[in-house]
Amino acid sequence: MFATGETQAELARGLRLSQGQVSRKQSGGIKGSSWSLDDLDKLSAHYGIPVPELLRGADHAVSQLPAARRTACIGGTQTTITPR
Repeated sequence: MFATGETQAELARGLRLSQGQVSRKQSGGIKGSSWSLDDLDKLSAHYGIPVPELLRGADHAVSQLPAARRTACIGGTQTTITPR
C-alpha cells in the first residue's frame, strides 16, 4: 500500500473486503484472519502481479509493481550530504 499510495479502505474496496478485514489480515495473529488463496488471487489482479511473485516477499512484490500502480513518491525524498 505504501508503494502505491493506497489506504486500507481503498485496498479493501479493490479486494471486495471491509477495511476491518484488511486491517486484521495485515496485522495477522487473529485466528481466522489469514490471507486465503482467493485473497491472493484478488491481490494479484488488483496489483497486476502474478501470485508466485507476491509469495516471494513484500520487497520483491513491490519491485514487480507495474509503473502505473506505483505512487510518484514513495515515502519521501533522500538527501545526500557530501563532506567538504
